[in-house]
Amino acid sequence: MPFRHPDRSHDLRTRIDHEVRERLEEAIDFVCLDALVSARKMRGLPAPAPDNDADRAEYGANVLAFLRLLDTHLAAGIADDRRHASEAPAASDEAARLLAGQLELAKRLPDYWQRFELMRARYLAEPPPPSGGERRSVLARLFGRG
Repeated sequence: MPFRHPDRSHDLRTRIDHEVRERLEEAIDFVCLDALVSARKMRGLPAPAPDNDADRAEYGANVLAFLRLLDTHLAAGIADDRRHASEAPAASDEAARLLAGQLELAKRLPDYWQRFELMRARYLAEPPPPSGGERRSVLARLFGRG
């Protein structure tokens, strides 16, 4: 696979970091789009449209939920000082911060992609979280139903 980093003047480490980040973003995108399309099929709704604000928001919710799942389960056993020892600047956006953490884990854990695949399967097997338009009743929320 040829390196696609646009600036060839950077060192090899920078170019590899770019490639790992790109691969990670593509993998997360694939999982979240798959989850979104599957959830819509189960509810009998049409496929998501890229120009629909509600569909983009639902996709963003999937990305954040999946990144949180990855952060919770893939970082087990990793010391916090190593987990967050990123050279990237601190991100104020939660999704960007979680993605930076996953980038560090992908570079440090030899079995990262096997773990990622297990979490992907788990995420896609779980029922989708309710979207903003599907409010559960107070009792259903209280007792964890619906």
